[in-house]
Amino acid sequence: MNESSVPTQLVDSQQDESSTTAHLSLKMEVRSKLWIEVDGRAVLSDHRAAILEGIERTGSLAKAAEELKVPYRTAWQRLKESEEILGLRLVQTQSGGADGGGSALTPLARDLLSRYRELSRGLGALVDGRFRETFG
Repeated sequence: MNESSVPTQLVDSQQDESSTTAHLSLKMEVRSKLWIEVDGRAVLSDHRAAILEGIERTGSLAKAAEELKVPYRTAWQRLKESEEILGLRLVQTQSGGADGGGSALTPLARDLLSRYRELSRGLGALVDGRFRETFG
């Protein structure tokens, strides 16, 4: 079939599809999330990394949860889940006393956090670039 015999409706619909895709790409935004799992269970994500960073910064899970505006129980559960799945301690705690106790990341937690941040660095830009290449 030569071009002149192609039904006008088909040609118009192809042009409409192209302009519709261009129009949609002006409205669409790409999003991506990164997390690390063990046997299908999350052990590290942006949220869990933020909890660990908060503990490192404040010396307290309660203060980290407060900064993140999440209930203490939720932060504690995420931390305990990760520790259970990994079979390793991520946070060392010290009870009360003259200094009032506190929490600190284990060397393993610092290493995991550092590696997670390295892995995630530039991921957003990579996904944005692929989105522009694919959707225009």
